[in-house]
Amino acid sequence: MALRLGDIAPDFSADSTAGPISFHQWLGDGWGILFSHPADYTPVCTTELGAVARLGSEFAKRNVKVAAISVDPIDSHRGWVSDINETQHVTVNYPIIADPVKKVAALYDMIHPNADDKATVRSVFIIGPDKKIKLTLTYPASTGRNFLELLRVIDSLQLTAKFRVATPADWKDGEDCIITPAVKDAEATTLFPKGFRVVKPYLRYTPQPNR
Repeated sequence: MALRLGDIAPDFSADSTAGPISFHQWLGDGWGILFSHPADYTPVCTTELGAVARLGSEFAKRNVKVAAISVDPIDSHRGWVSDINETQHVTVNYPIIADPVKKVAALYDMIHPNADDKATVRSVFIIGPDKKIKLTLTYPASTGRNFLELLRVIDSLQLTAKFRVATPADWKDGEDCIITPAVKDAEATTLFPKGFRVVKPYLRYTPQPNR
């Protein structure tokens, strides 16, 4: 069965380019992203792993650990990292997990037979400090992922975990938020001292609370 939002991210132990990983222990009490790629030495994947390396400081700033995974063996991963570093002008500084027996791929439903019955699809899982899955995305093999969008989602998830707000379409960090419907106007006055504007009784905007 596919994992759903709110499910506990399955724990596992596996080898990686950073050494053996026990997933929950490696995550610690922070946030995590686990993303799969179909195969090593492929063009789109090479650009994706390079993009993640370039954004390393942004993930760290948000207390997010990132790990990639595919069903290729560890020696393949290690050789491919050299190509990524060379062609993308980066240093891959996060683990790439080897899953040659597809144990993790099965736990996370990363093999989609209608797409490919041997390789993992481009899946993304964002995992909260409570080890619960906060977001899932699956891309086709031909489409590279937008990791800036994942940073935007993390900003929203971390904000809405602390304050009783939601984020509107195309929201970016620093922009106005939406007060959740469960918050009444009288309570909103106390919760959001910067004030709020009412467009409809169910649509109320307030400046981002942590800014």
